Amino acid sequence: MYKLLKLFLFILFKLVFRCRVTGQENIPQAGGVIIAANHLSLWDPPFLATFVPRPIHYMAKEELFAIPGLGWIIRRLNAFPVRRGAADRTAIRTAIAILEGGECLGLFPEGTRSKDGSLGPAEQGVALIAAKAGAIIVPAAIIGTNKGFGDWCLPRFELRFGSPVVLPKGKADKERLDKISNQVMTEIGCLLTDQAAKKITGG
Repeated sequence: MYKLLKLFLFILFKLVFRCRVTGQENIPQAGGVIIAANHLSLWDPPFLATFVPRPIHYMAKEELFAIPGLGWIIRRLNAFPVRRGAADRTAIRTAIAILEGGECLGLFPEGTRSKDGSLGPAEQGVALIAAKAGAIIVPAAIIGTNKGFGDWCLPRFELRFGSPVVLPKGKADKERLDKISNQVMTEIGCLLTDQAAKKITGG
């Protein structure tokens, strides 16, 4: 199911939304890795998963798993439940286990969708999971998925992957988590600029 849906979405994003993707070579081919991206719309999880060359796991709010049929589908698309509004230790342990098993985890550090397209502050979830798992973080910038559908004019999507942030496995005190969070958000912010786009493409 995962591969079939990914093929359908690849065609959709390429033909309909004329998407542009750069920096995929920055994603390690093996080992635990977090893809950390800004969050603009409901398009973001499938858009990101389509162009990450490895199967990617996501947290999804636990209410979705209670919906008949939908819960069965999203589990087969590598989603696992998280309780919103509180520190969900079970979800954090699941995320760490995924990374320690050498797999890929997709996370949105802001924790929610941006209402105006600007980059918000990071919650500490990404930093906590990365620190405890000693995982590599690949920052990613999603552009255009929040744009409206004008008359006969579809928005154009863009996805930029940045250089990996390598973290040694270690303690997760507040100072270290703040440092990791700030570093990741700075990298995402740079990817969102035109200067970063030119650097990635060699322009």
